[in-house]
Amino acid sequence: MTELKNTHLSDIHRKLGAKMMPFAGFDMPVQYSSIIEEVKAVRQHVGVFDVSHMGEFFVEGPDTYNFIDFIVSNDVKNVEIGKAVYSPLCREDGSVVDDLIVYKLEEAKALICVNASNIEKDWDHIQKYTNDFDVTMRNASDDYSLLALQGPDAEKTLSCLGFEKELENFEYYSAKKIKISDFEFILARTGYTGEDGFEIFGCHAGIEWAWEKLMTAGVTPCGLASRDVLRLEVAYPLYGHEIHDEVTPLDSALKWTVKLTKDNFVGLEALRSYEPKFRLVKLSIEKGVPRQGYTVENEQGVVIGKITSGSHSVATGRGICLAHVEKINFPSDKKFFINIRNRRFEATYHAKAFVQGGHK
Repeated sequence: MTELKNTHLSDIHRKLGAKMMPFAGFDMPVQYSSIIEEVKAVRQHVGVFDVSHMGEFFVEGPDTYNFIDFIVSNDVKNVEIGKAVYSPLCREDGSVVDDLIVYKLEEAKALICVNASNIEKDWDHIQKYTNDFDVTMRNASDDYSLLALQGPDAEKTLSCLGFEKELENFEYYSAKKIKISDFEFILARTGYTGEDGFEIFGCHAGIEWAWEKLMTAGVTPCGLASRDVLRLEVAYPLYGHEIHDEVTPLDSALKWTVKLTKDNFVGLEALRSYEPKFRLVKLSIEKGVPRQGYTVENEQGVVIGKITSGSHSVATGRGICLAHVEKINFPSDKKFFINIRNRRFEATYHAKAFVQGGHK
């Protein structure tokens, strides 16, 4: 059995009484107080997550943005320096390797943040295409720690770290390099909760310094369980659930990230001719909790899909889920039923996310 990795803050989490569990090869804090308290803290005030398990790749060289624009489906090349871009990473057949965020730090330097479970897979996939471009890549995943500060009070909370001047004209999905208290950080205004928030990338010692400052300021420490509820409430996809090796972005409500008008990118030809097999739907039920793998049925009891993510929503008090429904069998009346241990629960179809987040 492979030994679990620790983040640099693992001992601190244990001292705070966090419940630790394996996740993506790491021993991660899943819960501190309660999921309800942590979700409410992020929706109403501010919470912080240790997400140091995520992977960081740096790309440098004259062809940095031509290269990245080629390996991802979204438009990176035409976005300003200092901005961030979310995108799937696809294979030649259009299937999803991972989803990631590209941070355009300088004219010839970018940071790519990838999911922890896919660091090696993503590195191997991306490396295959470097020979045709004047770029160098560095896997800095072991050198960086990462905090996600999320919630409506996130911006004013950053004052305890001395970041006030850095926030002037700092828009949503932006990123910049800063130096505070002799530590160098990369600050990004992105997030995975739907609320306003920031990612703080830094060396291990710098992130430990930032964590302690945030704790002193009364920020609520949050675990991965509340993070999953928060992202599901705003209907954000998660790798391994809504997106995976056997679907394309077009199957998972990510058409907006696939720029078929680009000159070229990995998977372009396949996606141009691809007819989606699934529609990703948002469903809720008044009683019961829909879980991943439960089946979705039409009014006649025919199985037409499967839940990809499900949980109890703290914000709405209902069971909520995302589900892949076969496009060919999508019910025109939008009547759906969820089968939970051989009991059928009528579900409400949602055209929009269950919760409207407050990001800037």
